[in-house]
Amino acid sequence: MHDPRELIAAGPDAVRRLARRRHDLDVTALEEAHRGRAEAQAEVTRLRTEMNKASRERRSGPPSEQDKEAARALRADVQRAEAAVKEAGRRLADLVLAIPNIPLDTVPDGDSEKEAVEIRRGGPPPCEAADDRHHADIGERLGILDGKSAARLSGARFTVARGPGARLERALAAFFLDLHTAEHGYTEQSVPFLVNRDTMTGTGQLPKFEEDLFSTRVGDRELFLIPTAEVPLTNLLAQQTLDARDLPYAFTSRTPCFRAEAGAYGRDTRGILRLHQFEKVELVRVCAAEDARAQLELMVGHAEECLRRLELSYRVVLLPAGDLGFSARMTYDIEVWLPGSGSYREISSVSDCGTFQARRAGIRVRTAEGRKEPAATLNGSALPIGRTVAALLEQGARADGSVELPQALVPYTGFRRILPDGATE
Repeated sequence: MHDPRELIAAGPDAVRRLARRRHDLDVTALEEAHRGRAEAQAEVTRLRTEMNKASRERRSGPPSEQDKEAARALRADVQRAEAAVKEAGRRLADLVLAIPNIPLDTVPDGDSEKEAVEIRRGGPPPCEAADDRHHADIGERLGILDGKSAARLSGARFTVARGPGARLERALAAFFLDLHTAEHGYTEQSVPFLVNRDTMTGTGQLPKFEEDLFSTRVGDRELFLIPTAEVPLTNLLAQQTLDARDLPYAFTSRTPCFRAEAGAYGRDTRGILRLHQFEKVELVRVCAAEDARAQLELMVGHAEECLRRLELSYRVVLLPAGDLGFSARMTYDIEVWLPGSGSYREISSVSDCGTFQARRAGIRVRTAEGRKEPAATLNGSALPIGRTVAALLEQGARADGSVELPQALVPYTGFRRILPDGATE
């Protein structure tokens, strides 16, 4: 969240530069709303001054009926003007809630993933692209992924994992959580999957992205299904003042994620890359603002370690300003190689949100000097279960029709290979 006075004070050039980089900031509306509130406040001040002046003049003698009527009319004018100030403030606050975070200067310009800057590659060399390696086809042949049954149950963009497929999903979640809690220092949390409007607003999903959210109402109670564990994990600290000596906070959680994918019509209709419901292990860190960049690099390393131990080919890219998520000021995408489509596809986004979410959610830090300052928040996937399954199937496919899994998963799955008939060994 931004202070509208700071945005306006930065000058129209600075605000328009932000609009050029993010493309979703209505500069004119912001300026008009700020001006409207200032004019409404000026009118309240003028009317109050007039009312005080009239009151002083009436002290010289008893008020006449005409004086009383004038005073009543003036009080009514003040009340209307104060109501106008509140309404103007509400309009401005709504606009500010819809303004995205400001990208760091080190973030490159650009509008889409095509302008992302490759930072490095990791894992084994990418295997050769091949049409017969698409995970949807592999999963169907092995009998471990069933989109048709899911479609009968729920419609498009759902799947059923069966037998070794379901075991693989459970194994991945346990593997990721064990790695992050035992070696990376995160505290596992079991959190609600339904949250209220304030919680969604705190991390930036509302009000701008309401069409992408699933929601439910029971009586007068409104709740939203979480699109990521980032939402409840970050808001565990909402409206709290943290002691700087306790920082950083590091949370992880495995949750289902629910996304309407309203802007993704026609994209990734095959397989399990873009579902309405999927599971993910999420990482969240909360730190002092000046430590955010170092914490971002640390989190990227934690997500990469998952892929390294799974022996998957991947690369890390820095997203351009126009492709950042709403709350992010800098994001690294980790993209895994999918030979079935012959491309790298995002498997994790690790974002530095600066103080943006903390301002919205009221998360502050008390410094050693006693000052209260907004904290910084960071989040990242490490990793989504479905997309990791897709990568394992495509990169692990063998010529005999089997799929070979990495050694790191054997203690969790109990098997190393899924055979062509769906059996395991």
